[in-house]
Amino acid sequence: MANLFKEPPLSSKAGVYWYFGDGNLSKEGITKDLESMAKVGINHALFLEVNVGLPLGPVKMLSPEWKDMFAHMESESRRLDVQLILGTGPGWAGTGGPWVDVEKSMKHLIHTSVEIDANELPSIKLPIGEPKDRYYGTFHGSREQSQQRNDYFKDIAVLAYPLVAGTDQIEDIDEKALYDRPPHSSMYGVKQYIPMHANYENDEGSAIAVSSIIDLSDRLQPDGSISGTLPKGKWKIMRFVSRTTGAISSPAPVAGSGFETDKLDTVGISHHMDHFVGQLLKQINFKPRNEKSPYGGLTQLHFDSWEMGAQNWTENFRSEFLARRKYDPQPYYPVYAGAIVENREISERFLWDLRLTVQELIVEKYMGFMKKYAHERGLKLSIEPYDMTPLADMELGAVADIPSSEHWSIGYGFNTVFSIAQATSLAHLKGQPIVSSESFTALHDGWDLYPGRLKNQTDWALAAGINRFMFHTFQHQHLPDNLKPGATMGGIGVHWDRSQTWWEMGKAYHDYLARCSFLLQQGSHVADVLYLTPEGGPHVFRAPNSAYEEGIREASEAFYVNSSQELIRSSEVDFPALLPDKRGYAFDGCPPSLFYESKAENGRVVFPSGASYELLVLPATETITPRMLSKIKELINDGVTAVGLPPQKSPSLMDYPSADQEIASLVEDIWGDVSLIPSYEKRSVGKGFIIWGTEVAKNTENLYANYATTSAILASKGVKEDFTADGTIRYAHRNSGNYDIYFLSNRSGKPTNSICTFRVDGKIPELWDPMTGRVKDLKVFESADGMVKVPINLDSDESLFVVFRNSGTSTNVKGKNFPELNPIQVLDKPWKVSFDPNWGGPEQITFDHLIDWSQHQLDGVKYYSGCSTYHQSFNLKSKPRGSYFLDLGEVSVMATVKLNGKVVGTVWTSPWRLDISEFLKAGKNDLEIEVVNLWINRLIGDEYQEYDGVKNGRWPDWLTNGQPRPSKRYTFSTYAPYGKDTELHKSGLLGPVRILKSQ
Repeated sequence: MANLFKEPPLSSKAGVYWYFGDGNLSKEGITKDLESMAKVGINHALFLEVNVGLPLGPVKMLSPEWKDMFAHMESESRRLDVQLILGTGPGWAGTGGPWVDVEKSMKHLIHTSVEIDANELPSIKLPIGEPKDRYYGTFHGSREQSQQRNDYFKDIAVLAYPLVAGTDQIEDIDEKALYDRPPHSSMYGVKQYIPMHANYENDEGSAIAVSSIIDLSDRLQPDGSISGTLPKGKWKIMRFVSRTTGAISSPAPVAGSGFETDKLDTVGISHHMDHFVGQLLKQINFKPRNEKSPYGGLTQLHFDSWEMGAQNWTENFRSEFLARRKYDPQPYYPVYAGAIVENREISERFLWDLRLTVQELIVEKYMGFMKKYAHERGLKLSIEPYDMTPLADMELGAVADIPSSEHWSIGYGFNTVFSIAQATSLAHLKGQPIVSSESFTALHDGWDLYPGRLKNQTDWALAAGINRFMFHTFQHQHLPDNLKPGATMGGIGVHWDRSQTWWEMGKAYHDYLARCSFLLQQGSHVADVLYLTPEGGPHVFRAPNSAYEEGIREASEAFYVNSSQELIRSSEVDFPALLPDKRGYAFDGCPPSLFYESKAENGRVVFPSGASYELLVLPATETITPRMLSKIKELINDGVTAVGLPPQKSPSLMDYPSADQEIASLVEDIWGDVSLIPSYEKRSVGKGFIIWGTEVAKNTENLYANYATTSAILASKGVKEDFTADGTIRYAHRNSGNYDIYFLSNRSGKPTNSICTFRVDGKIPELWDPMTGRVKDLKVFESADGMVKVPINLDSDESLFVVFRNSGTSTNVKGKNFPELNPIQVLDKPWKVSFDPNWGGPEQITFDHLIDWSQHQLDGVKYYSGCSTYHQSFNLKSKPRGSYFLDLGEVSVMATVKLNGKVVGTVWTSPWRLDISEFLKAGKNDLEIEVVNLWINRLIGDEYQEYDGVKNGRWPDWLTNGQPRPSKRYTFSTYAPYGKDTELHKSGLLGPVRILKSQ
């Protein structure tokens, strides 16, 4: 494992969202993109084509030329050992296209009504309800698709009932009936879940009796009239039709824009997969992969964030509902409109059953079909199960071979912390080694994000459980190489492509990530607490806020959208902190479908994967199904300790009211007499215990008992925290056979010296350095009572692994874990510095002292972007034994060091130093430091020149016609975030540059 840590396998390397702008493709650019990925340690590429940020190009999606380019892409990815991942449809979300007929699209059950006197029946004509708009606004398909949307409907039912006196309605009906599900990630105020109550207000005056409903469906005439008569009195007649939701593949290329497939049936998704994925597999003559296949090539399908909204109907929904819920839903169709049938509780229970049925159909008929389709072809399926999902996120993600999440760059987008907790929990429960994340997604990144700036957030994601970073975005560069920064997605995504100034130096960062990811892919996650998520959906799992250390709040904010679609800052709303780190007792969330696979062993909740937990925490919900409560009773009876409050009823109409009686019986078995609520009670149930009471109830956060409660319970059981430190250090812990692997990261923003305590018994700690791949003993530590204490020193944003693999206890060893480094020489003579004239810099210049380029008097330096080389010679009188380091002080933003003609390494974050022991010699030494900054300054400087770029959504004529460029600009980009008066970015080698020697 130590050898693989130093030179990680391809499976541990990072990936990118490889975006292509509608029709703008070139084989030469594809090859250069892939070669540049492989060169810097990126070996996974998710291919997506979108209509964002670029003018329309000439290569139409799925045309013969386009498919030939895809075949070239797949072939080149195999040659270069880059795994190619294919999105499941055009755009970045969903499965749709112009080949999807409106009949196979997502559906809503749309309702209209008329109120009449019985004698008016012959004269009325029932209107057809209009399609509903989605969260993202009005329909945005083509004119033909818009016509199809307006024309399509299918009659489902006509129901009549005596007019009731009251006007009460079920609140939030569009959300409860799944007409809409706004994004929980970005819109402030979207419910984490839809609560179910045990008791509701009495609405007898507004309720419709089921027995009073008359089915007029077979009496509906083509013109909307109703044949026959009705009994005397006033009636309300409701017409229910199926209409498309209007969801369109988004943001798809023009040639790939079309209706989203029905998510509740296999007909639409089967047709779509054959038409889109199937065509491409045929084009590349794809054969199922096996263990002997090369690493690269097409290996995986990917379903990205759910952004196509909700649906609540499909062709055979009534029969599916009846088979699953064991009762006919038709009498309850008025509840879709917010009407109250029988009473409010009955209606809410129907809506719960409606949402559960939708969830099951999506999991089985839609996502399950895609997984089967992939597996039959030797492919894996990754899923990013969050955002606008009309079902429980974790039930959606549980289908995946590789669960995925998303984290936005801090201050450049939205707070999606919850998605990481969901994806990592699923992987831990199922024993899946890979958890990927759409990484550092951004709004309005003006090339000002780079590895060093992202280091703290990188380590946060690693500690949270992410072990494959998929950077969003690597934009396909189809333009000539001299046109940089080149093509972009406008202000969407971090700029992580071969046009970056620091791209080749970025290999050092990618190597760091690969080493970290490799170790964090080993073995299984160590956690003590299991949070059971409620049944039904929609649901977003969020652990108690107190289960995390406080994260960033004010220094780096996120964005949200309020109900008026206005952008607001996270500091203005009550939302969880960014970058929260788990406390000493780690946790996972568990969806019901996986919970049923668990059993009790030695007092722990154990899963088939081997994942196990010391404490089960139940959600504080008023309702639960008998099946779920029976499973909970089984585990407790077999020895598990659980904490949680007793439920009161079933949430479903299934087996009503006998299900409620079964709940009451099970509650008595587990909690005892709930009429006498204790302050705090630990009640014996079989071999296990249930812990509950008012103290638990009042300390509930996000449905769960807070950290103080769960930690006290674990401590009382003799379970100590897995990791603690007297400094601000985050951690992750995995166990792999005889290995205990701890990842540590300094999150304080300043150097820290800490005593770290690990829950490891009888093993010796080693330091594994992910920057270099080196492994060394930690000489100073103390073992006692099943814990190991180790002094750890970390610089600002520094990280390391402490690995325990050999048996033993501490002895009186002389030395230090982290030797002191003292300066022996300061390199403060003038520096010879060379810039690239092709980017406006002087070919050679002398710096009498180190200076920020942006403060230099020469415009060629002041506005320079790219690489420059610093040169200085120095003498070392002698080279006594010991270790020597070159400390660069401050660098903006990265530097590669050569000493005596040999490459020492690249620095990209603190501490800005390299071990030069094997390169340093007595006498004269020649030092070269290649430094790179960001695109910002050159982009600002070019704003003083005439603009000659994209205008009115069209490429400039000089570029299209292959003519000389008319302006004197050095840069060319499809995104222009800067003006001439924008503040320049600090750049260059700022020092002081020193030689240090260890003591």
